[in-house]
Amino acid sequence: MKKLQRAVLATLLAAGTALVSVVAISPSASAAEVACSSYSSSTSSCVNTQLVVAGTSHSVDWYLPNGTASALMVLQHGFSRGCGNLRGTSKAIAEKGVMVLCVNGDMTAGNPALADALGALLVARTITPPQGKALPQRYLVGGHSAGGHFASELGAYLDAAGYPSFAGAILFDPVAAAGFSANVAAISDGGARPVLAVTARPSVINLFNNSAEALVDLANPYVGIQLVWSSFFLGMPTGGSCHIDVEGENTDAIGVAGALCSPNATQTARLRDFGSAWAKDLATGSHTAAYYCADANVVSTCGSKVRDLVDRSLPLASPIR
Repeated sequence: MKKLQRAVLATLLAAGTALVSVVAISPSASAAEVACSSYSSSTSSCVNTQLVVAGTSHSVDWYLPNGTASALMVLQHGFSRGCGNLRGTSKAIAEKGVMVLCVNGDMTAGNPALADALGALLVARTITPPQGKALPQRYLVGGHSAGGHFASELGAYLDAAGYPSFAGAILFDPVAAAGFSANVAAISDGGARPVLAVTARPSVINLFNNSAEALVDLANPYVGIQLVWSSFFLGMPTGGSCHIDVEGENTDAIGVAGALCSPNATQTARLRDFGSAWAKDLATGSHTAAYYCADANVVSTCGSKVRDLVDRSLPLASPIR
């Protein structure tokens, strides 16, 4: 029923494309484009501007590869967080040639209304990136924590609308709300599209990995990796993963207090390595075998990057299964 409702909504919005264009493009086109603070990259730039979504102007961050972007990834921040908290992870993805958009907004329960409204603009292709960049045809969705649920809503909308160049989802320790299972199943499309995640150890803040069941129930043979430890000292594992590893150096006291842990630099590097490699693959239609398993239940089918963390007497990570 929800998929049908989305399809009807998409049809109605498509019929009003001219009106949507006036609402979405005019305010954003005239908004000031401001370079993101403390952003440094030789292959990409970061710009903050405004985007009107469903009549409300939102501060948004754009991460723009220097050349032609292979795809647009909407990468959404978590509950009580902001786009700046994902700056390093967004940079890692942009440096793989993928344009990244993050919308500063309320992420309570993943904010399905905002996800659907943004989805309508994406389907109508009435969003204009800054710096004269073209909007890529290919879309990816992603998000952290409650932003992971937002990504599931946005992806399900793109699927229901029949957007032809929707490539899949990459989630970072997602926290599921109502409808998450149906959303990721719609994105997966019976395993035809990748749905991938990097998750942390179970904790109160990620509701004890409440997204895991929906992920392992998908038809996809591999849905990502759970980080467990960062290293070994005298044969013992140390440095557990944290819900906000995706934020890394961009976190703050509120993030640490909410997660009851601090990002681990080693885990952040691993998360960004997997996330950006997957993003490049989804954006270009390639498959970097080192970052996948043919069967998550059989370690011997996993690529070298996965095996390096998993195939140990005391593993540093585990395929999600």
